[in-house]
Amino acid sequence: MAQYELLLPKMGESVAEATIIKWVKQPGDKIDLDDTILEIATDKVDSEVPSPITGVLVKQLFKEDDIVQVGAVIAIIETDGATPVKVEAVEAPVVVEERVAEPVLEKIPGMEQLSVESASDRFYSPLVKNIAAQEGIALNELDGIAGTGSDGRLTKDDLLNYIQNKKGGKAPAAVATTPVVSAEQAAKPATAPAVKAPATAATSVSGGDEIIEMDRMRKLIAEHMIMSKHTSPHVTSFVEADVTNMVMWREKVKRNFEKRENEKITFTPIFVEAVSKAIKDFPMINVSVNGTQIIKKKDINIGMAAALPSGNLIVPVIKNADQLNLVGLTKSVNDLASRARNSKLKPDETQNGTFTLTNVGSFGNVMGTPIINQPQVAILAVGAIIKKPAVLETEFGDVIAIRHMMFLSLSYDHRVVDGALGGSFVRRVADYLENWDTNREI
Repeated sequence: MAQYELLLPKMGESVAEATIIKWVKQPGDKIDLDDTILEIATDKVDSEVPSPITGVLVKQLFKEDDIVQVGAVIAIIETDGATPVKVEAVEAPVVVEERVAEPVLEKIPGMEQLSVESASDRFYSPLVKNIAAQEGIALNELDGIAGTGSDGRLTKDDLLNYIQNKKGGKAPAAVATTPVVSAEQAAKPATAPAVKAPATAATSVSGGDEIIEMDRMRKLIAEHMIMSKHTSPHVTSFVEADVTNMVMWREKVKRNFEKRENEKITFTPIFVEAVSKAIKDFPMINVSVNGTQIIKKKDINIGMAAALPSGNLIVPVIKNADQLNLVGLTKSVNDLASRARNSKLKPDETQNGTFTLTNVGSFGNVMGTPIINQPQVAILAVGAIIKKPAVLETEFGDVIAIRHMMFLSLSYDHRVVDGALGGSFVRRVADYLENWDTNREI
């Protein structure tokens, strides 16, 4: 019999760690090839870790809610020594003694000052500690840097942004947590300080009320939304569009398209195409903000907000959407939406978006005022398509006709997007939808 070290797999270029949220297999359980062993979560997406071999789970090396570095050994599986391994999924199997693997960090001068626990009990990943040591940032300075990770955790990007701003003389002073004591106090025996419980607002709960604790993803969403409102002054512009030609065209081609491509064509890829074209016309919508710098994005990566069965929200990203035709967009939209609903997205597929589209019409809503998905500067909500009477201008005069109408709502960051740009952009998206060619071939 041999023992195989199961490693936490690489989940994307920018993902260095993950949280274990559930062990599906327990010690002693038999495991077949591709069986899900555990569920993990990054700051962006939940995913499953499948087994690359057949065997028996001998030991779990981390507990649920532990944060684990990519490449760390997370479990020991006992095999018969002749089991095929999916090499592309994880590294080659290694015969080992049963042990708990400790993460190995490169020895860096100054690392000793960060080896002690934070005075605020704040967790720092080995990567963050490495960077801090290299930059000469002490632990008490780290404690004063605001974090955007789960439960306020300091991420690599938070630290790098702080360092960049500090070098430019723009970083706010970190709050030192080391207490100042007098010589007389220092001479006295140390006693444990009384811990004062934080004051909390009283909550009125009647006998029929139910208290529901937020799940991990809902906490992340809440933190991200609050951060966005604190970061960006939101403004929303609205346009009503006559999309009758678009609706008629889709009705005409959808059956043949499904038969030919084995894919259903929805309105979403059409919206994505119109947004991509409008971004090319108004590229300053496709930016992000870093302090006083505006970063103009080269790629057009459109995120599409998708509701999960749990009621939570996730935003998979269509990379380089402007380079795909309508068939390619349809396949990408359907694939990402399907895997989002089944928790099969990879972490990289929810990152690096430059603009977000959300379809509030799928819930029967006619319009919305969406919150910007930071660090982007704009998000477009498309409302329900509703038949209603509208005035048409003809060569014989104005007439009233039944048309397919919808509202577009663009929320944008007023620090860098003025009303003229935001209003012109959403109007251009509406123009592309209204002027749809009913004879278009696909």
